[in-house]
Amino acid sequence: MRKKIQTPRRKTKVEQPPRRNAQRPKTARANGPKSNGQPALDVVADAPSVSTLPSFTIVGIGASAGGLEACSDLLRALSPQSAFAVVIVQHMAPEHDSFLPGLLAGVTSLPVVQVKDGLRINPGHVYVVPPNVQMEIIGGQLRLQPRPSDRTQHLPIDYFFRSLAEYAQSRAIGVVLSGTASDGSIGVREIKAAGGITFAQEPRTAKYDGMPRAAIATGAVDLVMAPTQIAMELERISRDPLTSPLHAPRVPTDDSALLDEHMARIFSMLRTASGVDFTHYKLPTIRRRLQRRMVLHKIESLDKYIKYLQTNPAEVQSLYQDILIHVTRFFRDPESFEVLARQVFPKILEARVGESPIRVWIPGCSTGEEAYSAAIALLEFLAEKAAGKSVQIFATDVSESAVEQARAGVYPESISADVSPERLRRYFTRTDGSYRIAKAVRDLCVFARQDLTRDPPFSKLDLILCRNVLIYLGPQLQKKLMNVFHYALKPTGFLMLGTAETTGASSDLFVATDKRHKIFTKNTVGARADMDFPHDRSESHIGEPRRAVAIEHRSSGNIQNEANRVLLSRYSPPGVLVNSDLQIVQFRGQTGAFLEPAPGEASLDVLKMAREGLLYGLRSALMEARKTDLPVRKRGLNVRQNDGIARVDLEVIPVTSASEGRHFLVLFQQPGTAPAEERPALKGAKKKSAVRGKRETRHDADRISRLEQELAASREYLQSMIQDLEAANEELQSANEEILSSNEELQSTNEELDTAKEELQSTNEELNTVNEELQGRNEELSRVNSDLVNLLGSVQIAIVMVAGDLRIRRFTPMAERVLNLIPTDLGRPISDIKPNIDCPDLESLITDSIESMSIRERECRDRHGRRYLLRVRPYKNVENRIDGAVLALFDIAESPRRLDAGDGDREATVGTNEPSGN
Repeated sequence: MRKKIQTPRRKTKVEQPPRRNAQRPKTARANGPKSNGQPALDVVADAPSVSTLPSFTIVGIGASAGGLEACSDLLRALSPQSAFAVVIVQHMAPEHDSFLPGLLAGVTSLPVVQVKDGLRINPGHVYVVPPNVQMEIIGGQLRLQPRPSDRTQHLPIDYFFRSLAEYAQSRAIGVVLSGTASDGSIGVREIKAAGGITFAQEPRTAKYDGMPRAAIATGAVDLVMAPTQIAMELERISRDPLTSPLHAPRVPTDDSALLDEHMARIFSMLRTASGVDFTHYKLPTIRRRLQRRMVLHKIESLDKYIKYLQTNPAEVQSLYQDILIHVTRFFRDPESFEVLARQVFPKILEARVGESPIRVWIPGCSTGEEAYSAAIALLEFLAEKAAGKSVQIFATDVSESAVEQARAGVYPESISADVSPERLRRYFTRTDGSYRIAKAVRDLCVFARQDLTRDPPFSKLDLILCRNVLIYLGPQLQKKLMNVFHYALKPTGFLMLGTAETTGASSDLFVATDKRHKIFTKNTVGARADMDFPHDRSESHIGEPRRAVAIEHRSSGNIQNEANRVLLSRYSPPGVLVNSDLQIVQFRGQTGAFLEPAPGEASLDVLKMAREGLLYGLRSALMEARKTDLPVRKRGLNVRQNDGIARVDLEVIPVTSASEGRHFLVLFQQPGTAPAEERPALKGAKKKSAVRGKRETRHDADRISRLEQELAASREYLQSMIQDLEAANEELQSANEEILSSNEELQSTNEELDTAKEELQSTNEELNTVNEELQGRNEELSRVNSDLVNLLGSVQIAIVMVAGDLRIRRFTPMAERVLNLIPTDLGRPISDIKPNIDCPDLESLITDSIESMSIRERECRDRHGRRYLLRVRPYKNVENRIDGAVLALFDIAESPRRLDAGDGDREATVGTNEPSGN
């Protein structure tokens, strides 16, 4: 018999337990697994024993708007013998009681329970989170926590899924159903990283597809199905021995040689497809990942799975991605970042030499959350000093897809659970329902693909932040990475590992400065010679970056080689190489006599660096060379130098490179150093000039002097015009800065509007949930009403129900004939009706029954002389209050004796109990 849970009508108060300390039991998973440049092969460094895991599967279902229909379809398809527990977490309005348990109880034979704090979870039950709380599972008990006051911080699905992954490990299953926004997208990554299985509703079948699509976009969803199909798959998976820690794995372990052969074949396929060699990774963790893939594909043995890999290349990639679980979050273990700001960053700043940059390496950056967290923490530490400090953060990962996502810097709105509102406002920008890292933070981070075990490392680093990477590697690789880190750090550098990691056999290379937070400094001893990096890499993984470096090297050298060729073929005076924007890219020879740094902001603009007297000729020569693309020479420029005025010849030669475009070689030459091919002609010119000089008159000398004065005046005027232009440019720049400031204010206003939109969207979700519950309640009432109509239509008794004011509320079809009623009489006082029975005091009889709360009976006749027993009894509602009366007419077989005797009507007063014998 189906057990139905009644939901109380009055609002129940959920006792709010005191907020517990967020610190969880310390395991390797305390910070959450991630790819970390290496595969996240399992959840913890030391897998928990079988006794610490639940003996049954726990299914967490997350839903929001439109979730009632999806949850109902899923539960309806479950069998009564389901051997797993179901926990439903749905967005609910905090001010309203939830009808969800009662509605779901009507569609499933499994017991449906609304959770109370401390309730122990058992298989074969459905648990529903109550309103105005968020729930987690700890030690097999469902614990309730107060709902955050900030709506943007309320992500109940992610909150529960995280605790489910930590508690149930491989026995956890996460299901994301219909809903808006992105709640649950982080939780499914946690569950998959823990070895569990994840589902998402097929977006086409969802009433609102926001949550399913956000979960699918993470790449952590194993199966995308309709709710009924999900139910069938849950039944199958819960019975599969591979998902139970109490059963022996199907991966062969008795024959070590056979196992080594199987694993070698799998490693070979993975190495061919991805270029990553998993040979020296921890074997038990890889085996658990293999078992998980075998469960998903319903494969019973490792031999069959290897054949499946050989015939399905896509599964090789899926296995590779499954091993590389990218699960991380912003400011994992916040206390660690506080320790960095308190202990590490100040010492790095003290050891900084001159203007050298602060260099940080984050191997295994996954999707970038930890790299950006470190950048934000460093910016907060530097505060107003950040403008004068150069920061370089190198973040690497073995997964190209993770690196691409990290470069984009776009994350779902669910990160608000880990990032404070102040940091969201300062370092993030809201865009289309997600958050983008601010450009100032992105500019500090350089992301690149790197295999720690094979690719060369960075060097001269102040800090290496490598958390939860070593736990997935074998001792040989751990030892090698310790040598790599020792080589990469400066003598004053720091190394930070995960809470479950140590330097192991390489403890002589590092000195622990904070054992609790696993912070080490570089020891002065030399690193062991285990730094070999193979070169036989596949072209798909290292060929492209190295080709890019080679091309870049050739490109940067081509323009210089071309310039060298020109100089060697003609002359080699001092000069500079400038680009099309007139910025100096290279100094050639001693140019101090012609160029000098301009006061003010540092600039390599060749026009700003020109000494007095050189600017006019230099500008015109550059403009002419740019226009004609031919060499241009300017002779006899009077340039002011430290020891007076010197005459300078200037030549601008265009130099073109296919890779870097057009540049200009600017050469400075004092008279007497002309090119070799021009010297004979110049000697002849000097002789003729000497002859003409003897014939010059004073008039010519005066004319030349006057022209020189006019030329000097023109140059001064032109210089003033240039200064005015530069002043106008500065004013435009100032106006541009004001526009940027206004733009920031508008952006801040836009962020506030986005926050208000979020709150409205959250309220709308909760209202949709309430509306769905009310709709289900209305459907249930409609069914009850239909049952009542059919019941009254089937009863061959004249029954009339009247309200407290004696208005007709409902009557049976038999009453229409006996009492002369029609459908339009509903709502009319019964005193306005002239019934077919002879009962003049009918109204007073009804009133007396209502007031005395007792049953009244009377015999009466209709117009045809047929006798009836009229019974009037009080009408009681579900709250046991009198709300009218019920009239019933029973046909009495006439007795000849009584008719002959002329018996009249009789009246009986009956107590509150029902009369007997009728």
